[in-house]
Amino acid sequence: MFLITFVMILSFPDSGFTLKGDGSSSSRPVRLDCVKASEQCLKEYSCSTRYRTMRQCVAGRESNFSAVQGSEAQGECRSAIEAMRQSTLNNCRCRRGMKKEKNCLRIFWSIYQSLQGNDLLEYSPYESVNSRLSDIFRLAPIIAVEPASTKQNNCLNAAKACNLNDTCKKYRSSYITPCTSRVSASEVCNKRKCQKALRQFFDKVPSKYSYGMLFCACPSGDQTACAERRRQTIVPVCSYEDKDKPNCLSLQNSCKTNYICRSRLADFISNCQPEAHSISGCLRESYADCLLSYSGLIGTVMTPNYVRSLGITLSPWCDCSSSGNSKPDCDKFSEYFTNNRCLRNAIQAFGNGTDVGVWQPQPPIQPTALEPSITRRGGEGSNR
Repeated sequence: MFLITFVMILSFPDSGFTLKGDGSSSSRPVRLDCVKASEQCLKEYSCSTRYRTMRQCVAGRESNFSAVQGSEAQGECRSAIEAMRQSTLNNCRCRRGMKKEKNCLRIFWSIYQSLQGNDLLEYSPYESVNSRLSDIFRLAPIIAVEPASTKQNNCLNAAKACNLNDTCKKYRSSYITPCTSRVSASEVCNKRKCQKALRQFFDKVPSKYSYGMLFCACPSGDQTACAERRRQTIVPVCSYEDKDKPNCLSLQNSCKTNYICRSRLADFISNCQPEAHSISGCLRESYADCLLSYSGLIGTVMTPNYVRSLGITLSPWCDCSSSGNSKPDCDKFSEYFTNNRCLRNAIQAFGNGTDVGVWQPQPPIQPTALEPSITRRGGEGSNR
């Protein structure tokens, strides 16, 4: 059963709401981050008034809107919404790891849900950062000096490279300590501190080092130790595992109540969407964007990891038992990690030190296309 939360009663089929931003960078207007855009709007009487009216039409529809029935209310709502479509708030974005990231994401989702009228996770709230990732595939061989077919343990080499880089060594130590320190007889660690430190590691450390550890390729002749080191990168006993495995849809709902997790999940769904007819396996044809969005989930309640030492099979800590009638929806969501051709190809491409244009991807293994049911469960975001 699809649980779709529609929060608007008005429909605007000809709207200009363009969150995907598919045009070239030269043709797109300059985007403010949502914190600055909000501050700018609040300084302008007309903008702030329209913003409050729009929020009343949505969040207060059961009380405020019902007080003014008919065409007058609809006219006020249309006017306010159309005005907000033209404001800088409509096109604002956030940056991963930015100062006031939670506040920025709160503003984004409030605008998105007000103008778009649904609770789906089809759009990423993050500004594209391709410039940061333009070299990661060319730089991958710096970490994986030998091809994956040799006897080199590339995951061990990546750990050594991290220790030789001051930034990587600093942030790695910052998460190793809370992730490996037992706090009581019943608690192996402080999971909250561990996950926060992991987010900082993947947000702050240059990709060639953090990805070298997380996506390193293992030699076919000696995979066990190498793959286990790769699996242990995020200290899964603390950051990933738990006493019980929740249902994946319940975990998704929990993720959507937190602005950081909700946004990282939306970014992942947007950038790692598989496409059966694409040579890369990715709808957006960008391995770099997919890997960045995947790493962004680490340190949230939706933290994924390798589910076994050998092979590239990844999953959050959840399963689809006790799904009832929602079992098909749960399986679709789970397979977005476990059977995602785009994600798997991106990891293999990085491990091989190659890019989309020169690497021959594996044949598809029944790729699961993104369906609306993947994104339609859950409630409103919070500021936790």
